[in-house]
Amino acid sequence: MKSSFKTDLEKEQKLSVLLDTYYSKHLEFYNFERITDKIHQFEGVDLVFTHSKTKKLFLVDEKAQLDYINETLPTFAFELSYQKKGIEKKGWLYDQKKKTDFYALVTSIYSDLPYTFTSCKITFVNRVKLIFFLKTRGYTEQLFSDIQEMHRKTNGVVVLEKLDSKNEGYLYFSTRNKAEKPVNLILKLDFLIKIGVAKRLI
Repeated sequence: MKSSFKTDLEKEQKLSVLLDTYYSKHLEFYNFERITDKIHQFEGVDLVFTHSKTKKLFLVDEKAQLDYINETLPTFAFELSYQKKGIEKKGWLYDQKKKTDFYALVTSIYSDLPYTFTSCKITFVNRVKLIFFLKTRGYTEQLFSDIQEMHRKTNGVVVLEKLDSKNEGYLYFSTRNKAEKPVNLILKLDFLIKIGVAKRLI
């Protein structure tokens, strides 16, 4: 029986073939390179896009909903924190060690056969714009940290006062059903597009 890590890696590798096809087709003014070394991937860089004329670089972190194959979810989870060996760690959204410019959020992943992916949606989210938007609503990294401390033993949804939980977003604490006990900011993709933080590639 394959380990879940090896299985996830195989899924990612197979999915990347489809994603590269989409990038080549729909981002005609950009060249891109997949990053394979672990150091850069740890820094939140899976791809480097280079504009063919300006030569400007964009560092992209791919995030795929591989746990939800053949499903369409309207939201995406942005990691605020998680635990490793009982020690709380900073999630990737506010991790200053991450060099990410954009998140490529891969959703609605469809597969006819195991490890054979036929279609998906890709939404690009500007990391700086997202963090700035949250700040305009009063949600800073420190405030999210304070809220997490208040709800340390919570499992499930925590409604945020300045975000519409139905149409915009909310917090989700996975303190019982996941070993890493992540706390995620769940945001509606259509909302992110509406406020100019994200764009749908396909």
